[in-house]
Amino acid sequence: MESTSTTNTPAITLSEAALKEVKRLINVQGITEGGLRVGVKGGGCSGLSYTINFDDKIGQYDSVYEIEGIKVIVDAKSAIYLQGTQLDFHKDLMGGSFKFVNPNADKTCGCGESFSA
Repeated sequence: MESTSTTNTPAITLSEAALKEVKRLINVQGITEGGLRVGVKGGGCSGLSYTINFDDKIGQYDSVYEIEGIKVIVDAKSAIYLQGTQLDFHKDLMGGSFKFVNPNADKTCGCGESFSA
């Protein structure tokens, strides 16, 4: 029996730019199941690094947040580090990239992909 939780208070929020880009990617890739999985894993130059991908599997210890029609999936371990974080998207001449704005990060690296808490 799956005991995933859907809650109204998301561990992570998405900026307008991030929402627009995620919706664009869902449309381009034809994704109809699952949602955007956001997490944290060990590694990176500061100790922890962010992960982001689309996933159609929701695990027993995952929380699912509905943000403007987008399912955002966060595992229980990552939720501790991501609480209050905002996912943003910046576009520039070289393309674009997602950025994590994390109030829990004590130290971040220059690339913005890893942090310590």
